[in-house]
Amino acid sequence: MPRVITPLLDRLTPRRLLQASIAVALLTIALKTAAWWLTGSVGLLSDALESLVNLAGASFGLLMVTIAARPADAEHPYGHHKAEYFSSGFEGVLIIAAAAGIVWAAVGRLLQPQPLEQLGLGLWLSVISSVFNGGLAWVMLRASRAHRSVALEGDARHLFTDVWTSVGVVLGIGLVAITGWLWLDPVLAILVALNILREGLHLIKDAAQGLMDEALDPELQSGIERVLAGFAQGQPLVRFDHVTTRKAGQRRFADLHMHLPAAWPLGRAAALRGEVEQALMQAVPGLRASIQLLPTGVEALAVKESEETLQ
Repeated sequence: MPRVITPLLDRLTPRRLLQASIAVALLTIALKTAAWWLTGSVGLLSDALESLVNLAGASFGLLMVTIAARPADAEHPYGHHKAEYFSSGFEGVLIIAAAAGIVWAAVGRLLQPQPLEQLGLGLWLSVISSVFNGGLAWVMLRASRAHRSVALEGDARHLFTDVWTSVGVVLGIGLVAITGWLWLDPVLAILVALNILREGLHLIKDAAQGLMDEALDPELQSGIERVLAGFAQGQPLVRFDHVTTRKAGQRRFADLHMHLPAAWPLGRAAALRGEVEQALMQAVPGLRASIQLLPTGVEALAVKESEETLQ
């Protein structure tokens, strides 16, 4: 079933939301840096470093979304939609680099513990920044699903990771204040680093799968199969096979063969193909379907050669 884009989400385009993400990242960097400067907590320092990664990721994501929106040209006849995957992969690399920096700082503090200061004000600044990040991440994630934006989804997921990181840091520093165990602060920073490292690896994996022409999700493929099955039942002499799918950023692609009786006029065959294409596009938003017409009992030469090569 097509996903309905509400008027609000329609106005909140990936470009506008990534611009908002840059502004929020600048604000949270200022708040979290102030929190670290006041307290001296390496946990809050790790939180501030992750916000710096948010800024770099959102900036690069905005660039890639701008490129992805460019129309197809002679050098890129299928468009520039895959540019968004570079954004997701780049943000994953930045997250891994930030995790390494956090571990380096935490190990040094673990070997040489230092007392924390002005915890109350520092923690409040961290909480305020988390509220901004959480609200923006929630809106961005919903908009990413509506607009099918990989760059927007990657930035939203990273912001959610930042929120949970901040929650963990605040709770950990609170325990330090209660127990006086200074080693909790660097240990907590290392746990934060491991958590964002996992998210970075996940983003890189998703980007790699997209660049390698990953097939559509099973739910969308089932929708394509239902449409084709409906036409095959309504036209007993019609058969579909060799259905392949892939996705590239916001666009989805499907290639298939439609077998028709050789005696059918070209006009009738073309009309039926148009109906099938229209039904597929309604079932899967953003789909571009390429349907090759073949007489019943005839296979495409390219498909035969491909199958023989694989054998």
